Amino acid sequence: MRVFFWLFLLVMLLLLPGIMLFFGNEFLCRPGSINGGYGYRTKRSMASQEAWDFAHHTCGKLWKKLGRWMLPLSFVAMLPALGFSMEGMGIWCLGLMGIQLIVMLGTIVPVERALKQNFDQWGRRLQ
Repeated sequence: MRVFFWLFLLVMLLLLPGIMLFFGNEFLCRPGSINGGYGYRTKRSMASQEAWDFAHHTCGKLWKKLGRWMLPLSFVAMLPALGFSMEGMGIWCLGLMGIQLIVMLGTIVPVERALKQNFDQWGRRLQ
């Protein structure tokens, strides 16, 4: 029973890196047009289509790179939990998911920095 619970937690833990890989590829290949429902949506990225495309390209590269690293690292980080109680496994997995979330949300900082260095507040490319 514990092994099945561990497998379930492992699958849940691998979701975020998998999502980052999938959407990283989507952002690189098909950023689409500016919209309020899907994509990297910040005030600066939505200022112009060029800024939107730039933000998606930058975020997509980061997410693909980080997703490739987080996938195997998450698997390895979950291995020690095999010896834990079911409650311990859940707490361990929750902590690892928190770290993953911080990494994913942390990509906002370099993307916004790159946007600020390349575009003004109205989305026009700086010279």
